[in-house]
Amino acid sequence: MKLVRRLDRKFRETRMFVRAMQSASHPILAQIVPIRRCNLDCSYCNEYDRTSAPVPLETMLGRIDRLADLGATIITLSGGEPTLHPDLDAMIRHIRHRGAIATLITNGLLLTPDRIRALNRSGLDYLQISIDNIAPDDVSKKSLRVLDRKLEWLKQYAQFGVTINSVLGAGVRNPEDAIVVGQRARELGFTSTVGILHDHGGQLQPLAPEQRSVYDRFRRLKTGLFSFAHFDHFQENIGQGLPNDWHCRAGGRFLYICEDGLVHYCSQQRGRPGIPLDRYTVDDIRREAARPKSCAPFCTISCVHQTAMLDQFREQPRETLTGILDRRRAMDPQFRPPAAVRVLSWLFLDQRRREFFGKLVVGALRLKRRATSPP
Repeated sequence: MKLVRRLDRKFRETRMFVRAMQSASHPILAQIVPIRRCNLDCSYCNEYDRTSAPVPLETMLGRIDRLADLGATIITLSGGEPTLHPDLDAMIRHIRHRGAIATLITNGLLLTPDRIRALNRSGLDYLQISIDNIAPDDVSKKSLRVLDRKLEWLKQYAQFGVTINSVLGAGVRNPEDAIVVGQRARELGFTSTVGILHDHGGQLQPLAPEQRSVYDRFRRLKTGLFSFAHFDHFQENIGQGLPNDWHCRAGGRFLYICEDGLVHYCSQQRGRPGIPLDRYTVDDIRREAARPKSCAPFCTISCVHQTAMLDQFREQPRETLTGILDRRRAMDPQFRPPAAVRVLSWLFLDQRRREFFGKLVVGALRLKRRATSPP
């Protein structure tokens, strides 16, 4: 069953990638908050409260419908702590029903074997947990010691993909913890990433020399070619306190929808543009994606950078893929691109071939989708 689910995810991700290459007028990723309340109070976090009620299910389903109508290909439930919402599974099922990839960001504390099985039944595609340290302290209780049993249950029962994000930055007392967390995640067969803590505006907090050393070692851990750990190169500048020269597409290719149903650039730039989702249009997507953001040079919000990187691949495929391969070779001089990557280069780095084969792939995927859809 795990293999079947994995193949299904890869098929739908391929459709998402091809569509992202064809059009810039729909969101690639939307994060939506079903509940602001959290069962933790990590000192660095400004994305929770202790009292908010869950957003009613009917309201959430309507917002998911609106995102699907706008063409969102990935819909992520975040918070607060989304596993506190009593109708979480119904929301995940509806995301899948509307054809989007369903992902969940959780602190993991409420995961049990039964809860994991319920997430399997709902059709969850991916789950992400950030683990801040090995042992809990007054900064964060999201520690490996607290969550390791949960990770073992995920290894045993989860039919969805799991990513464990280690954290570096202000407030983390022992930077070496990130390496331990990353190694444990990979030992269990999970994807492992590293994030750099930001301030309450989503802005850069440069790494100290010891933290920078740990970050460099983490990046050298064995991982796949197209892991965001390899083309998350914006973090290299962040770690040194340097700005990044990039164009933020938040409000367009990336949307953040708060519990009140307003669209914001991201979790740290709430209030802009502040338009209700039920009134958000393709014109809004195009306008906000094109708008320069003053916060962009020192932004550390990884998911916003990642959506921008997909657009960069669409706009400059040769330069982007060459950069990915060059960075991989810098970490491993013996690296040779696998055959699939060489084929991808031939198909998509020439504009005429990219347009021709892109149409063929879309047509084939649509035919397969119709053939496998129930009558």
